[in-house]
Amino acid sequence: MTAVVETTVGGPHLEQVRRLVNLIDGQWVEGEDTQLVSTSPTYPDVVVAEGRCASARQVDAAVDAACRGFAIWSDMTTHERGAVLVRAAGVLERDAEQLGAELTREEGKTLAEGIGEVQRAAQILRYYGAEGDRDAGEVFSSPRKGERILVTRKPIGTVGVITPFNFPIAIPAWKIAPALIYGNTVVWKPADTVPLLAVRLAQALVEAGLPAGVLNLTIGDRAIGDSIVNHPGIDAITFTGSTAVGRGIAAAAASRGVPVQAEMGGKNAAIVLGDADLDLAVQQIMLGAFRSTGQKCTATSRLVVTDDVADELLAALSKAAADLVVGDPLDASTEMGPVITASAHDSIRSGIAGAIEQGATVLSGGHAPVEAPESGYFLSPTILELPSPDLDVWRDELFGPVLAVVRVSSVDEAFRVADDGEYGLSAALFTQDLTRALAAVDDIDVGILHVNSESAGADPHVPFGGAKKSGYGSKEQGRAAREFFTHTTTVYLRGGATRV
Repeated sequence: MTAVVETTVGGPHLEQVRRLVNLIDGQWVEGEDTQLVSTSPTYPDVVVAEGRCASARQVDAAVDAACRGFAIWSDMTTHERGAVLVRAAGVLERDAEQLGAELTREEGKTLAEGIGEVQRAAQILRYYGAEGDRDAGEVFSSPRKGERILVTRKPIGTVGVITPFNFPIAIPAWKIAPALIYGNTVVWKPADTVPLLAVRLAQALVEAGLPAGVLNLTIGDRAIGDSIVNHPGIDAITFTGSTAVGRGIAAAAASRGVPVQAEMGGKNAAIVLGDADLDLAVQQIMLGAFRSTGQKCTATSRLVVTDDVADELLAALSKAAADLVVGDPLDASTEMGPVITASAHDSIRSGIAGAIEQGATVLSGGHAPVEAPESGYFLSPTILELPSPDLDVWRDELFGPVLAVVRVSSVDEAFRVADDGEYGLSAALFTQDLTRALAAVDDIDVGILHVNSESAGADPHVPFGGAKKSGYGSKEQGRAAREFFTHTTTVYLRGGATRV
């Protein structure tokens, strides 16, 4: 069966409805459960893709296929596995414009961001595709003459991969690529709001020559994820999503001794001190807060600014937010698209209203954008000044284009307020003072700290993940990924007497 069946339908744009299918043991198969319809958040009456969810029986078949495929895949050399990833990267690069447009229609980020995300997924595949040219272990001296101690790495087995909506191809790539390069097999459940891009990534890997059973794609709702998490054939689980769901997965996996890697919530602060380059700060805060409609785990959702520059900074930020073009993300002039669903839209609006009731002042936004299609899930970029950090919006993750602002009187207070809360994913500091920057490294407990750049963003060759309640288990990306996707074997290597 071909991976995608296309039929033409009408709408504000003439679109192609893509038929969704699952990948199980190298075969594209129709789901056996309920119907799944993926619609555009820009024009919710436009169907982007549709098909049937996988059944529990099909999840079992996917896990069985992955367990059988493990022997073949793990026996291949790292260079052989890497060649598949590199070829898949080439497929994504070849089709980046088409896939970027599909991503934009399905998820809602701007076309430039959609194409850029596909290209980032290709970059991730290329990075891990070169793993065969890097060190594969360590050699230690032994206290015993004639012996060496080697530390080698082996794959952990069949990995359950559960990914979110907000980066429908990049986040799966940064989980699946390291899982595969280190010799593991995968059973993957993407977010049911963005299934089409999951099919596209799986297609690229199949076209690149990935053997049957090595990657299995099961499309569906949370029940599919639960089936994967609780399946006795799954040896490890990597997850990105909400803190509540991540904690539930960690608890379920711990009951049967299965390791979990979870990247969870974030409530990331930008800190602007009195000596900062304010033009740079405004530019970077705008990118961090409103690019991808604020739907990033690393998005800037809090701003701490010292009193001496607060008026100037907030005036500039408010103007920049008011000038941001909100609308159809396929339009080249659009700078911010819709949020993903009607429920997300309503939840964010409720969070804004709650903040206002608690005393927040609206500096910009807080209303429906005038230019955007009325039917879509659009919000204006919103900036709220808070009387104190005691408001709910300072701690609760809205996951949308909302920036909460608190003024402080000193650098020490700025660091303390920014570090307040259970999340510790990312932060940004704007200062020209090296001493203060170094102090922030020690005093702010986050997994990622940006100095004079936006809080969002993650390069594939360095570790990614949070501190406190934002992360659980090993870090993602870079060489850090092998700490999760492999286990070590310590080998005491000694020869015997030589016979002539």
